[in-house]
Parts: sequence; structure tokens; C-alpha cells
Amino acid sequence: MKPCSTLQTAKKLAPTLALCAAFVTGCGFNAVVAEDETVKAAWAEVQSQYQRRADLVPNLVETVKGAAGFEQSVLTNVVEARAKATAVTIDASIVDDPQRLQAFEEAQTRLSGALGRLLAVSESYPDLKASAAFRDLMVQLEGTENRITVARGRYISAVAQYNTTVQSFPTMCGAGLRGKKVRPTFTATTPGAESAPKVQF
Repeated sequence: MKPCSTLQTAKKLAPTLALCAAFVTGCGFNAVVAEDETVKAAWAEVQSQYQRRADLVPNLVETVKGAAGFEQSVLTNVVEARAKATAVTIDASIVDDPQRLQAFEEAQTRLSGALGRLLAVSESYPDLKASAAFRDLMVQLEGTENRITVARGRYISAVAQYNTTVQSFPTMCGAGLRGKKVRPTFTATTPGAESAPKVQF
């Protein structure tokens, strides 16, 4: 091709290329990428805090086992609930799958309930409550429950912002180009599930 015709072709394509660039910039393609990454980062924090709680449970169970006559069924429920909560396979793709997110949430809710029952029963064991190891674990557990609440709140906010972006014009065009759709978020599955178990000393 002659240099002159290449220049003419480039001049003819310039408006089309400028229009394409304006469309990609104006359609929110980059905004969708940013919101997507924010949701993934918020989810990673939720996952991290739930893992921290799961890591505390075995130490708590071992400490409570030392209390003479402690109800074995309560400990068994905590151990089983922890096993189910940690058995739910989670990765970044869970944020796009309502069924997997719900299964994860239900498993975590069962563990919260089992821990709440364990803490309620522990009130009847003054020697256990006086134990430094038990008190330390309770402080760590209470802190973890607070962190879970904060992490869930950030995740819910990130998903709300992401969902607004993928449903609003013109950013919905960028979302469509990336194949991104509305994402599910946490919901209370049982009455009181939105609250951390009550920890009393």
C-alpha cells in the first residue's frame, strides 16, 4: 500500500477510533473493573475474619472441656458447626453465586448459634469463667465477632455500589461488555442472625 493511501485510510478511521475510545471511556468499563475489584477485596476481608473465628473455636472447645461436668452435647454442636462452616468451599467466585453465598452464610449462622449456646451454658460454670485462658478466648472471640460485623458491612456496601454501577446508564454498557451482572449479598437467614452472639463475663 502506498504511503499516501495509508495516510488517507488513517484519516478516514480517525473519527471511528475516536468514537470507540469515547464509548469505552464513557460506558464505565474502567468503573466496572474498579467496583469489581473493590467487591473482591471486601469479600477477602469477610473470609479472613470468618477464618479467624474458625481458628479460635478449637482452642475454646479445649479450654471448655477442662471444666468438670460441662455439657458434652453443647461442645459437640460447636465442633460440628465449625466443621460444616469450614467445609463450605469458598473462593472469589462465590460473590457471583447466590446459592453458594447462601450456603456459606447459613453455615456461619449455625456456628454463631452454637457458639452463643456454648457461651450461655458457660455462665453456669464459675470456675470456667474465672479461668484466664477462657477469659482471653472470650475477648478474642468478641473482637472477632466485631470484625466480622464490620467486614460484612463493608462487603454489603461494596456490593451495593457495584450493583448500582452495573445497573446505571451508561456504566451498564461497560458491565455488559465485561459480562458483569448484579451480585447477591448477605441477608439475615434466621431471626437475630444479623447480630453477633452475646458474650457475657
